[in-house]
Parts: sequence; structure tokens; C-alpha cells
Amino acid sequence: MKRSRDGSTMRTRTTVKLRLSLLSIVLLFCWPSVVLHAQQNSDAPSKVLAVEAKWNEAYKQHDLETMNSLLAEDFIITVEDGTTYSKSGYIANVGSGATHVEVSEMSNLKVNVHRTVAVVTETYHEKGTLNGKPYEYHDRLTDVWIGSDGKWQLIASHYSIPVK
Repeated sequence: MKRSRDGSTMRTRTTVKLRLSLLSIVLLFCWPSVVLHAQQNSDAPSKVLAVEAKWNEAYKQHDLETMNSLLAEDFIITVEDGTTYSKSGYIANVGSGATHVEVSEMSNLKVNVHRTVAVVTETYHEKGTLNGKPYEYHDRLTDVWIGSDGKWQLIASHYSIPVK
């Protein structure tokens, strides 16, 4: 076997060069998808915040068409009194016109994205009338969004009134 000046074998150097070349090829082809995935995830929180705001505005305006597009087919919501609604039940409830929302404010929003799932927590204030009677809520809420094909849909929403 041939030896180099430093005493190592030529075969060892060839093996190292081959491994480095293979690593370079793998990085060349895989790195763009890693960067793309990181870029897609980096803008996910802002996209989720945008649909969260759209969902809030659609609720406030009784925009049933927008609500329908934002809610997943198996959506479920738990409201302040513990009542749960499916997508169709919730849209029918909002569409009934029994609730008139005067104030619908979100604050302290936090978004945690885990691949195709985003969890939003926030403080929520709502004021209005229900069947002609005034109401006001100061809630904490959790919304769970699922991303697919560049679109986010709400799968679950839970509102609770903090204990004072």
C-alpha cells in the first residue's frame, strides 16, 4: 500500500474525500428543502394571526360565508357556559341574529406552531346583547388551527371565564 508523507495510507484519504463529496451532494440537494421548510414555518405565526383576526371579524359581522371557509368540517367550539357546538350548529347559532356584538377585542395573543398545527392563546373581551339582554365577557381562549395546502382552518376553539 502506498503511504503519503505523513504516514497515512492513500486509501484512507480517498475514503475521506469520497465521504465529503457524498455529504456535499446530499447537502446540495437537501438544503433547499430544509431552508424552504424553515421559511414556511417562519411566516406561519403571522399567517395564523391574520386568520385569527379574520375569524374574529367574521364573527362580529355575522359573515357566515367567511366563517364557513375558516372552520374545518369537524370544528368544535366550547363557549363560556360550557355549551359545545359543531360547525353547522355554531354557524346556525351565529346566523340566528340573537346575538348583537358591539365589542370583540383580542389581546395578549400568543401563537405556537408545530408543523401543521397552530395553537393560539389570548385574552378576549366581548360585549353586546343576547336576545335583547346585555352581556359582557372577559375570557381566556384557545384556538387550534390546522394548516394544509397553504390554508389554515380552525378545528377547535375553547372559551373560559377566568376565576377572579
